[in-house]
Amino acid sequence: MIPGGSPRNPMGVAAMTLAGGEYAIHGTNVPGSVGGFVSYGCIRMLNDDITDLYSRVSVGTTVVVTR
Repeated sequence: MIPGGSPRNPMGVAAMTLAGGEYAIHGTNVPGSVGGFVSYGCIRMLNDDITDLYSRVSVGTTVVVTR
């Protein structure tokens, strides 16, 4: 178990797993990886941005993933 926010945590400060487990929206400790196709099923955001998003959405919020 690696705590959120730890420099060793690849998911940054927080992660939100979407229904079905295929996708996760999470922070990152590698800001240069935001916006790139780094891993299957992950949408990476800056840690400050995922912290803000996490505080504004609730469980059950609809998320549409397009490619």
